Amino acid sequence: MGSSLAEPLLQIDGIETCYGLSQVLHGISLAIAPGEMVTLMGRNGMGKTTTVRSIMGLTPAMSGSIRFDGAEIRALPAYRIAQLGLGLVPEGRQVFPNLTARENLIATAANRGNAVEPWTLGKVCELFPRLAERLNSMANLLSGGEQQMLAIGRALMTNPRLLILDEAAEGLAPLVRTEIWQCLTRLKGRGQSILVIDKNVEALTRIADRHYLIERGKVVWTGTSMELAGAPEIQHRYLGI
Repeated sequence: MGSSLAEPLLQIDGIETCYGLSQVLHGISLAIAPGEMVTLMGRNGMGKTTTVRSIMGLTPAMSGSIRFDGAEIRALPAYRIAQLGLGLVPEGRQVFPNLTARENLIATAANRGNAVEPWTLGKVCELFPRLAERLNSMANLLSGGEQQMLAIGRALMTNPRLLILDEAAEGLAPLVRTEIWQCLTRLKGRGQSILVIDKNVEALTRIADRHYLIERGKVVWTGTSMELAGAPEIQHRYLGI
């Protein structure tokens, strides 16, 4: 999909966000079209998670515009934003440790947007066969990879129109990371709109449509996967350790 976005599902224009007196975001703008997979990449501490928190209403932006499906959502409380169809897979997974995997999945289940083919327990188990084998296990007894699959499944059970993943593959074994990327590819094939926050250029230039690179709270580069894959100096400047 090209970069000319006629009617974005999510449109962020010039948001500025602070923690107390410390300003973290300095005019971030990005857009995601329906069915598009877009990434926000950058080194640690550059404002990626703050951008996600601003979108979700967890750390409200002071100024700028956040529009979802044409409606301004910047001033809405977090629960209302979630109800509109934004599903978050948070950094650190944050599954409910004292519930089973099955209970985690059904705790948030809702088809608010009246999807024709909504996500169900069965469909999540098809997406993650390994999770199907652990449905009756307590979430705190699952491996890190299984907890990540559970966190993604839990977000899908809300039938989100936009799925946001914050560091979905962070700290996972290479095989599990590959499984997560394959899962995202399948979701994209289903027409799911996805925003991925990560640093894995190699994996994400294979599966995502477009990329935004962030440095010190500002978008410093944006382009397609082909453009980013062909710009090693840009990768090194903004993503190199």
